[in-house]
Amino acid sequence: MLIRSEIGVDAAGIDTLLKRCFTSPAEAELTQSLREDGLLTLGVVATDDEGQVLGYAAFSPVSVKGEDRGWVALAPLAVDETLRGQGIASKLIYEGLDTLNEFGYSAVVVLGDPAFFSRFGFEPAARVGLHSRWPDSEATFQVYRLAETAFEGADGEIDFAEPFNRLL
Repeated sequence: MLIRSEIGVDAAGIDTLLKRCFTSPAEAELTQSLREDGLLTLGVVATDDEGQVLGYAAFSPVSVKGEDRGWVALAPLAVDETLRGQGIASKLIYEGLDTLNEFGYSAVVVLGDPAFFSRFGFEPAARVGLHSRWPDSEATFQVYRLAETAFEGADGEIDFAEPFNRLL
């Protein structure tokens, strides 16, 4: 298994994976829109020896009350159903966080299971005065600090990239 940044040839495999992993095509359409609009900050894939995409993590820009602070959102995250429980999602997340840190990004936000994401160092966003406009997201909206000063002066609502509005 190879974990690496996505390249152009991966797009079709990512689309197929997302359509298999989610009950609707919304996540596949979101990822395609982010890519087409130049809003895909980073895509990380897990591939087999033949290059088939078996896992995927996308990162796209967010702002804090309209201000670009070098933050990104992690979404979607998917692993082929037959391979879950083997640590592939963890490898995708760690690779993404390491790459974003190298590129100088400050923080990552995610809407997801706190029990899962806390293992990577994500913490409740409300703890640092941040929230999202997603309904009922207080318990699942989390942040990860990449830069020591990431949360200084940051409070309020996180704005996701435009394609996310279609999911509301």
